[in-house]
Amino acid sequence: MSKGKMKFLSLALLGAVMMMLAAPFAQGAEQTRETYKEKVEPICKVNSEASGRILKGVKKEVQQGKLKPAAVKFEKAAKALKQALTGLKGVPPPTADQSKITQWLKMIGEEVKLFEGTAKKLKAGNKSGAQAMSLKLTSTANRANNLVVGFEFNYCKVDTSKFS
Repeated sequence: MSKGKMKFLSLALLGAVMMMLAAPFAQGAEQTRETYKEKVEPICKVNSEASGRILKGVKKEVQQGKLKPAAVKFEKAAKALKQALTGLKGVPPPTADQSKITQWLKMIGEEVKLFEGTAKKLKAGNKSGAQAMSLKLTSTANRANNLVVGFEFNYCKVDTSKFS
């Protein structure tokens, strides 16, 4: 092989290695808990504020036997949480926390189903069944909150007092 070809191949190989090493930096820095929190908190804030408005007075309605209006509120809260979950799933988690975030998102999905189930029970006039679903919802939300306590979320923590 000639010196010119050898030099060309060496430079080409060096260029390829440099591109591979630079690729992670071109895609952006590694996601950290802080950067993840910065991206998901606005999503959670929108949902938290919507849920606060939607679920306002729901406990009183159930206590007074106004189950159908309470059911509508739970349906709307489920829809809002489902939209938030879609947004949260679009944010890549920190590599070190991927398993934890996956589990957290799964629990939020369970919360959506529990909101929907509570609404169905209320529509059917099954107050005690709805209350049992609400207890499961509270328990699931608390477990989800505990799972991500290290992120120190403000809005991505569920305030269970709204629906318990």
